[in-house]
Amino acid sequence: QVQLVEIGGGLVQPGGSLRLSCRASENIFNFNYMGWYRQAPGKERELVATINVGGNTRFADSEKGRFTISRNSEQKMVYLQMNNLKPEDTAVYYCTANIMTSNYWGQGTQVTVSS
Repeated sequence: QVQLVEIGGGLVQPGGSLRLSCRASENIFNFNYMGWYRQAPGKERELVATINVGGNTRFADSEKGRFTISRNSEQKMVYLQMNNLKPEDTAVYYCTANIMTSNYWGQGTQVTVSS
C-alpha cells in the first residue's frame, strides 16, 4: 500500500514563502507522476503542480512563476516551494501519486496565509 506523508505547512504572512515536502513509501519513479493539490473551505480540490516520471512539470495558472516543484529520488521526496504567498493560497494541501489508474493521497497539511 502506497503511503504519502506531507511535511510542512503552517501560518505565513502574505508575500512570504513556505516549502512543503512529501515522503513516499516507495521509489518515486514507480509513479507516473506525483504532485500537489489543494482544497480550500467550500471549494473543490484543485491542481497545484505535478511532476511526471520524465521530470516534466505542470502548474495551475495561478501558481505559475510563484511555485516550483522538485524531487529527490534518493530520499523518495517531492517538494513544493511556494513564494509570494497570497491569502487565496490558504487551503489544505495534499500530496498525490499516480500509478496507472490508481491515485494515492496523503493526509493533507494546512497552509494559512494571513497577516
